[in-house]
Amino acid sequence: MQAAMAENLAKSGNNPNEDFYQAYTRWSDGGWGMIVTGQSTCYVHTFKCQAELFAGNVQVDINHLGNFVDPALQGDYTGPKDKHVETWKKYAESCQKHGTPTIAQVCHPGRQSLRGAGRRGLFAQTMAPSPIPLKIDNSWLDSLITTLAFPKPREMTQKDIDTVTRLFVDTARLMADSGFSGIELHAAHGYLIDQFLNPKSNTRKDAYGGSAEKRAKFLLDILKECRKVVPPNFCIGVKLNSADRDPTSFEDTLVQVALLVQTGIDFLEVSGGSYENPRMVRGDSTQKDQEKGQRTAAREAFFLEFAQETRKRHPNLVLMLTGGFRSRTGAETAIKENACDLVGMARPAAVNPGLPKLLLDESIPAEEAELVLDAVQSSWFARTFKSQILGMGAETTYYANQIHRLAKGLATFAPALS
Repeated sequence: MQAAMAENLAKSGNNPNEDFYQAYTRWSDGGWGMIVTGQSTCYVHTFKCQAELFAGNVQVDINHLGNFVDPALQGDYTGPKDKHVETWKKYAESCQKHGTPTIAQVCHPGRQSLRGAGRRGLFAQTMAPSPIPLKIDNSWLDSLITTLAFPKPREMTQKDIDTVTRLFVDTARLMADSGFSGIELHAAHGYLIDQFLNPKSNTRKDAYGGSAEKRAKFLLDILKECRKVVPPNFCIGVKLNSADRDPTSFEDTLVQVALLVQTGIDFLEVSGGSYENPRMVRGDSTQKDQEKGQRTAAREAFFLEFAQETRKRHPNLVLMLTGGFRSRTGAETAIKENACDLVGMARPAAVNPGLPKLLLDESIPAEEAELVLDAVQSSWFARTFKSQILGMGAETTYYANQIHRLAKGLATFAPALS
């Protein structure tokens, strides 16, 4: 599967455009089993340096965007005759031009909304389950960037919660009416739904906090309400974090998975990380001691352990595992070990939109059926000041630029090997 990744293709109108159509047509022709529309990116400019962070896409709230140019629902959705439907239909058609089912990833950034991103105003607060600010303080520079770029959130009221729930439902309706095959509720990477699920960012004492079950209520309500307004064959999946919480909350997360299974989801994508701890970019440091030449699921799959435990408890749940896959051997091993049903690849797709044709061609030896991607070298400025934000920005900027090249019909390149 082509998993979601940083695009940054939308313009100020916050609607899909020709760049989206061209890039996704390339992926549609690439032999992927499924496409999940990507994440746009959040740019932070400071000291003449550019940091780029993840921001969910499609955004459900035009007032709270992750990035200034995120594609987003334009206010209340009025139905199939809404003036924006034709634009989204063209997007869905380009994604599915060659028969590849496409899932639109939908999101609300919560406290990870960049200052001024959206129509709420430059000095307006973000919102979150609890008024806990984003904290990225690996260095004094990261701390300063975070303070300047991300306003302190206010705690959401019941009215806020009801409004955002309705916006998720409206977005699901828009995606269904536009012809997408389904949606994926983005409940990972530190965005709003994940903020509700996570005890570090949710300290509420009402119906939405205090236990794993209560912290899941926001997501479960969105899921239930979306189901009511889309066709029976419209797929609804959830992208869930697995790797950025304390070990003591491992069981809490599995409790929340069980609730999702009971409520009814079509697939679960296992991922991890957030702005504060970007494991979705580089995985876990414990994997670095693997031998350099070893290409197995244990090395490639960032979140394999959680997926395996989820499989044991929910053998009939369709699992998608994303993060780190680069080879046929790694993907096959994950499938054969019954860790997942779907293997998600993101960055390799930005460099080679036709990668499945290489991986699935049995005439190509296994040792050649891979796409090696070296780490992107961060700037001397980021290295000197030990900036996590600027370091992560180098990675995501590189692959966003490759997607821009895809959209323009230009050749793409893997990072130079060290």
